[in-house]
Amino acid sequence: MESILPLLEKAQLATRGIKSLPDAEKQSLLKALGKKLVAQTDAIITENRKDLDRMPDTDPKKDRLLLNTARILALAQSLEDIALLPDPSNQVISEKRLDNGLLVRKQTVPLGVVGVIYESRPNVTVDVAALCIRSGNACVLRGGTDAFYTNTMLVSIIREALQEAGSDPEAVQLLPTDRAFIAEMLTAVKYIDILIPRGSQQLIEYVRENSRVPVIETGAGVCHTYVESTADLAMAAGIVTNAKVSRPSVCNALDTVLVDRAVAKDFLPLLAPSLAAHDVEIFAEETAYPILEAAGYPMLSRAKPEDFGREFLDFKCSVKVVDNAEEALEHIRRFSSRHSEAIITNDKALTERFLNEVDAAAVYVNVSTRFTDGGVFGLGAEIGISTQKLHARGPFALEKLVTEKWVVYGDGQIRE
Repeated sequence: MESILPLLEKAQLATRGIKSLPDAEKQSLLKALGKKLVAQTDAIITENRKDLDRMPDTDPKKDRLLLNTARILALAQSLEDIALLPDPSNQVISEKRLDNGLLVRKQTVPLGVVGVIYESRPNVTVDVAALCIRSGNACVLRGGTDAFYTNTMLVSIIREALQEAGSDPEAVQLLPTDRAFIAEMLTAVKYIDILIPRGSQQLIEYVRENSRVPVIETGAGVCHTYVESTADLAMAAGIVTNAKVSRPSVCNALDTVLVDRAVAKDFLPLLAPSLAAHDVEIFAEETAYPILEAAGYPMLSRAKPEDFGREFLDFKCSVKVVDNAEEALEHIRRFSSRHSEAIITNDKALTERFLNEVDAAAVYVNVSTRFTDGGVFGLGAEIGISTQKLHARGPFALEKLVTEKWVVYGDGQIRE
C-alpha cells in the first residue's frame, strides 16, 4: 500500500451513515457484536497466540497483549454496558428564542472520524470501536505490530457486525502497522477530526509534537502513593501491594511509594513481605535502603535519580522516605505525570490539602490507584486516560466523544 488516504476517505464518508443510526439500532449492533466476540472466542485466542509467541516472556507488555477467555467475556460485557449508556450525541444543551424570533439551539454532535494510535493492547480495538459506534463516530485504528494478528481478527468481527446490521463497515478501519503511514495520519486534517495516542511517553510526545490534527493526550502513568504518618499501616501495605502487583503493566499501576519518616521503620518492614512474594524489585533512596536491607528484602537496589518519575510497567517500584507532607507534595508535583495519585492518611485536614493541591486526573484517599478506569467509573469503557485539561480529563469515554453545534431556526429574518 502506497498511501492510507483512500482508507481515511472511506472512514470519512462512513460518518454520514454512522451518525444517523437511530439509538436503538446502535444498541442492538453493540449487543450483537458482544455475542459475536463470545462465539469467536477460540478463533480470537488462536490469533492472539500468534502475537504472544512473537513476544519474549520477559517483556512486561506481554500481559497487555494477552486475550484469554475471561478477558474476552469482559470485553463482551463492556459492549453490553456501553449499549445501555445514554447516547451522548444529538442532545440539546440549551435553547432560546431571541427577540427577533430566531430559535437558537446548542446541541451535541459526533466528533466525526476519531483516529487512535496505540501499542500492544488489543482490547483497545474493541473499546474504541464500540465507543465510537455508540456515539455516532467513525474510527481509524493504528495498532502496534505486536498485536497484528489479534487486531486483524477483532476488526474483521466488528466490520462483520456492522455489515450484518446494515451499516457501513468502513466506519471502522484498521490501518497498516508500517510506521511510515503514521506521518499521513498526523497530517490528514481533511479526513481525521481528532487523534488520540495511547501508549508510551515517547509515542505520545511524538504525536503531540508532529500532528496537525488536534490531539487528545492519554498520558503515561507515573503514579505515587504517599503513606502519611497517621495512616493505618496494615491498610496502607495492602493498598500499596495491590497498586503495584495486581496488574503492573497498566498505566494506573503504582510506580513510587513515598513514606513519612515518622512511620518508615514500621511501615517498610510490614510492606516488604507482600512485595517480595511477587518478586517486586525495589529501587530505594538512601533512607529507605537500610531499612529494607535490615528487613532482608531480596530484590533491593539503590535508587538512581532516574528511578523517580519513571513509569516501570513491571514488577518494579521506587521507594523514598520524606520528612513530611510538604516534601511529599513537592515530590509529586515534580515527578507526577498527572495521571493518578494517592494518599493513605487519617488526617482530615491533610486529606483536603492533598485533594486540592495535587494536580492529577484522579486523586485517591485510602484507596489503590488501580481504580482509574472508564469501566470501573461506570463509563462502560475508555479510549484512554486523558492527562491534559482541555475537552476531557481522566477516563476519556463515551460522554466526551462529541462536540457542539449551533442550530438556528428562522422564518425569513435578515440581519440589519
